[in-house]
Amino acid sequence: MNLTIENIVLVGSLLLLISIIAGKTSYKFGVPILLFFLGIGMLAGSEGIGGIQFNDPKTAQFIGLVSLNFILFSGGLDTNWNSIKPVLKEGIALSTLGVLLTALSLGTFVYFITDFTIYESMLLGSIVSSTDAAAVFSILRSRSLALKTNLRPTLELESGSNDPMAYVLTLAFLTLVVNQDQSAWSILPMFLQQMILGGAAGFLFGKISKYIINKIKLDFEGLYPVLVISLMFITFSATDAIGGNGFLAIYICAVYLGNQDIIHKKTILKVFDGLAWLMQIVLFLTLGLLVFPSEIIPIVGIGLLTALFLILIARPVGVFISLIFFKMKMRRRLYISWVGLRGAVPIVFATYPLLAGVEKANMIFNIVFFISVTSVLVQGTTLSLFAKWLHVALPEKAKKLTATDLLLTENPKALMKEIGVTQHCFAVDKEIVELGFPKNAIIAMIIRDNNYITPNGSTKIMAEDTLVVLADKAEVFDEVNETLKI
Repeated sequence: MNLTIENIVLVGSLLLLISIIAGKTSYKFGVPILLFFLGIGMLAGSEGIGGIQFNDPKTAQFIGLVSLNFILFSGGLDTNWNSIKPVLKEGIALSTLGVLLTALSLGTFVYFITDFTIYESMLLGSIVSSTDAAAVFSILRSRSLALKTNLRPTLELESGSNDPMAYVLTLAFLTLVVNQDQSAWSILPMFLQQMILGGAAGFLFGKISKYIINKIKLDFEGLYPVLVISLMFITFSATDAIGGNGFLAIYICAVYLGNQDIIHKKTILKVFDGLAWLMQIVLFLTLGLLVFPSEIIPIVGIGLLTALFLILIARPVGVFISLIFFKMKMRRRLYISWVGLRGAVPIVFATYPLLAGVEKANMIFNIVFFISVTSVLVQGTTLSLFAKWLHVALPEKAKKLTATDLLLTENPKALMKEIGVTQHCFAVDKEIVELGFPKNAIIAMIIRDNNYITPNGSTKIMAEDTLVVLADKAEVFDEVNETLKI
């Protein structure tokens, strides 16, 4: 079947529906949902029962980049600063040094077992060097794994922040493969430029985005997520245009916004959560369509050896060396080593050699695809089991709610209290979004001059207002009074 304007919407919506229904039952069999999406894409492809002809790496790469924007941005919005702050150094070490060591060790192994040149080997190692944010976020969160000693924020911080490093390494070694007369040292300025400009731009755009979101007055609540989407793409494209790392920029921008008080934050978080799932499905379906299973079979031997080396040696070496200066129990290091999930990101990065016309690009792409599937299948299905074996799991009831969990929780606010605002109150003439209001309390109504006002984040508190506050616990009202400084 050839995709046309007339049937692409029908085919796309049917594949989406099938993916969602299949994903609903996937965990009954212990199979990660993302693998189902990938499998459905392959079944629908040219060599599957669907017979859809799709062999366009450029389009797949575009879809991949757009999808990764949403996935990384959503992950950043859900990242709580107070949770990652204690493990910030460990996370940065894993997402930089850990990725570099994984790429170099795997590249060296590939060089000895194949006829690849050293730069082609390092290119393959770089492509699969990072853990996949989509895979880690979806598996950890959908299974609600409760882990000890800050393990969960460490893993989510690493997976959300290490794609930029893998992206830079991929571009660097791709440059060396295409331009073999260049020295390895010539890529160092590009690496520094990408990381420094990406980090600085992400923080800058985060502050600018917060100002725009809170100051602009839109007539409809539903327009605020659209506004954030536009700011997300501006952050990525503008950073990329000045030579910075766009993936790093949008992740830092999202982490900053996710830890600030912004208007209609709950709506924005819910919309981005849904969009992230949509993008994951679309991305895995697209990559499944792009793959030709008949081309995977000849590289199964090399692919299996490479995948096993990555899982059992390269990833643990990267983790253990990058964390060597940190105090951490052995079982925690072992679990971090095991949560080295590869998913859609390496497959997207593997389209770059295809578009650059690298001689062994098809073989690299197929090996990367095989590694990603093997990683999700082997590691993704055993995360809970390994957590129990290594005694790093907590009972589900012991899992602590993050600030984002509290914001999105549907627990009923059963207690109500009217709080009067005096002229000398701190909250006077301030917008609600500026107050840092407790996450488990809401201002349901404002009584002003015998009129009832339904507030939102941009509503200003005035002297002599009476705030009708709802909360789920009596002690929360003490936090409210402290916030308002009444």
